[in-house]
Amino acid sequence: MEEVDINSRQSSPQVIPIREPTFYILLSMVPGKKHGYAILKDVEKLSAERIRLSTGTLYGALGRLLEQGLIERVPDELEENSHPGLPRKAYILTGKGRRVLETEINRLHSLITTARLPSQRRVSMKRRSDYFRPFTAA
Repeated sequence: MEEVDINSRQSSPQVIPIREPTFYILLSMVPGKKHGYAILKDVEKLSAERIRLSTGTLYGALGRLLEQGLIERVPDELEENSHPGLPRKAYILTGKGRRVLETEINRLHSLITTARLPSQRRVSMKRRSDYFRPFTAA
């Protein structure tokens, strides 16, 4: 699996798993350009309403994603012409953002596959409980 350092403008091989809200923010932009409110609503919908971002949290995350080069701000002419007041900010995924999202999806898929292995082996209940013993430091 290719690993991506999200703090670098290049795709160097290092893993930095992304946080769940960031995952959903990036996922919401896969279809194309979105403004902040649409991202906010998509994150709620995609997460089955488990994640509800405040506008401050969303715009803080968008600022970090812009700095990391995972998204970019683009003009939204339709919004500027159809609504009085400040124009809405629209964002799109960059190529790097798409690679980071794909890498995270592959990482999560690998975790799920690994987690399913014990149940697929028909392990006895006694042995299966060995997988869930609390961790104790030596």
